[in-house]
Amino acid sequence: MDFLTLFLIYLCFVLATAALLCLCSGRKESFLTRSVSRASQVLSLVIPSQLQRVTHRALHRLFHTRSCLFVVLHVALQAAVFGEYTWEVFVYCRELQFHLLALLLPYLLLAGNLGCFMLCSRANPGTVTKSNAASLVEVYAYDGVLFQRGLVCPTCSVEKPARSKHCSVCRTCVHRFDHHCVWVNNCIGASNAGVFLLYLLSLTATAAALAAVTAALLIQVLLLSNIMHGSYLDAQGQEHPVEIAFLVQVSWEMFSRALLAGMLSCSPSVGRDCRALGHTAGFWLFYTCN
Repeated sequence: MDFLTLFLIYLCFVLATAALLCLCSGRKESFLTRSVSRASQVLSLVIPSQLQRVTHRALHRLFHTRSCLFVVLHVALQAAVFGEYTWEVFVYCRELQFHLLALLLPYLLLAGNLGCFMLCSRANPGTVTKSNAASLVEVYAYDGVLFQRGLVCPTCSVEKPARSKHCSVCRTCVHRFDHHCVWVNNCIGASNAGVFLLYLLSLTATAAALAAVTAALLIQVLLLSNIMHGSYLDAQGQEHPVEIAFLVQVSWEMFSRALLAGMLSCSPSVGRDCRALGHTAGFWLFYTCN
């Protein structure tokens, strides 16, 4: 089975899994929820209790307490991606006399992304305190269903404004709370939602710029090599002329490394941060994923 066939099977599997997750998300008693619950019960009988406690504590430490681990991981991924881009793409593009501005565009986008990252990480997300609670109560009307007037947060001891929520990680109430992002190690609320949106958009633009420059390099190399008039040896040692299918396969195998690098640099926007982008952007016509 050749590469293209395997890739199409893999793509169909990924799309089917994503569609299943989207269909099952939001249903309290969905088939997916029941399956995960039953699988957890079976695994609890096999996995030793000591290992279960250690795993539970590790996961709680990672996702339910403030930690710089994901921030360090994010910076390390971006450093690795741009190190490979500089070493394997930028140098060769300069030799092929690519326009310097096009080659520097990913670095400029990276600088903007890091700026948004710092602002989003260090900014006050909209913490509700005793001094500003009275003014925040008047911002949004209470619907009487999800948000009711007069409710007091038992932890912060302040009246909860509409569309606010207590974050168990930061241990504060946040106005217009969206979610707690482990990648920026901060809550996303009314005060930093706009910067968070710019952060995600700049990540996407950075990944797209990396992929575009790499694709241009590969196309230029293919044109200069005159590979369409060449031949190749298959696994049995037989010589075949280069065809379109073979060229697409080889090009994709080369391009997938760069594409994966760009996606890794955009990895914080995957999962719940992409969903948060849809919540925050609203009518910006962005997508959501679970």
